[in-house]
Amino acid sequence: MPNDLSPTARALRALEILQTRPGTTAGELALRLDVTERAARRYVGILREAGIPVESARGPHGGYRLGRGTRLPPVHFTQAEALGLVMAVLSGQPSEAGAEDLVGTALGKVVKALPESVGHHAALLREYASAAPDPYSARPDPAVTSELVGSVAARRSVVVTYRSEVGNEWEAQVDPWSLVVRYGRWYLLCHSHRANAIRTYRVDRIRAVRRTEYGFEPPAGLDPVAVLEENLGLGWEFPTRVVFDLPLTDVAPRIRPPMGRLEPLGHGCVLIGSTRNPTMYAQEWLASLPFAFRVEGGEELRVAVEALAARFTAAVPPSSPDDGGLDPRKTRNRPEKRT
Repeated sequence: MPNDLSPTARALRALEILQTRPGTTAGELALRLDVTERAARRYVGILREAGIPVESARGPHGGYRLGRGTRLPPVHFTQAEALGLVMAVLSGQPSEAGAEDLVGTALGKVVKALPESVGHHAALLREYASAAPDPYSARPDPAVTSELVGSVAARRSVVVTYRSEVGNEWEAQVDPWSLVVRYGRWYLLCHSHRANAIRTYRVDRIRAVRRTEYGFEPPAGLDPVAVLEENLGLGWEFPTRVVFDLPLTDVAPRIRPPMGRLEPLGHGCVLIGSTRNPTMYAQEWLASLPFAFRVEGGEELRVAVEALAARFTAAVPPSSPDDGGLDPRKTRNRPEKRT
C-alpha cells in the first residue's frame, strides 16, 4: 500500500477492514495498513471522533469490532453530482486503476452502488474517458458531458453548440466517437459533417448538445487517444509550418501534440499543424523551445513571431560606442585594469 495516503484515507481503509474482519487486533490492523500499531490506534480514534462506534476487547478473542447494529448512512447522488464525482477523479488520474489504486477502486465501488439510471451514465463516462493529470485542467458541464456520453454509447449523431475562445458561437452536426481527457482538457473526438473530417472539440466550450435520429458507426479498431493526439493540432483556422535543423528524435520530446504533427525533413524535421491563436502559438509554445527554428508557413504565425522578436529586441538597449561595444550595464562598477 502506498505510504503517502492521507490520515482520512487510511481511517476509511481501517473502517473497511473492521467491517469485513471483526476482531482485528491493533497489530493486524497495522500490518494491513502498513503503519505502526500506534498509528493504527490513531486511525481507530479518527473513526470514533467521526461518531462510528468502534469497540475494543482484550484477550485471545479480543480486538476491534464495530458496534452492534452499526450501519453507515446511504449516500444519494443526483446524476450531475455522480458525473461530477467521476469527472473529478478522472481529471486527476487514469481511468484504468491498478490493484493498489485505492482511489480507482473506491470510484468503481461508488459507480456500482449508484442507482441504475444514474450509474449507467457514470460507468459509461469512466469507460469512454482516458485521463492524464494536468494542473491547468478545465472541467466541462456534467450535464453536457452526460449527453455526449449517452450519444457515444448509442452511436447517435448530435448537434453541438460550440463557443470559441474569442466568444464566437456556432452549431455543428458531428458523430461523437469518444471522450478523451488529455493534458487536463476534456475533448470530444468526432467526425464533423460540415467539414467532412475528424475534429476535436473542447467539451468545456460545448454549450448545448441535441441528439439527432441519425446513427453512425465509428472506425473499426478506433484508438481514441492515438487519433486525438494526431489531430489536436489540425483543423484550426491558421496553418503553421515550423522547420528544425535537428533530428526528429531531438525535437520530439519538446513538442506537444496540439502544436501539430512532427515529420522528418532531410537531416532535420518539420512541424505541420494549425492554430486558432497565432500569438499564443508564438509566445507560449515556440518561444519556450530551447533550439533554433524557422517559420516557413502560415503568414499569421510569421507576423506573430516577428512581433514577438521585435518586443524582445526592444527590451535590450543597444550598446554604447563609448564603452567599446559593451553593454554599459555590464561595465558599471567594473574596476579599472592597471598597466
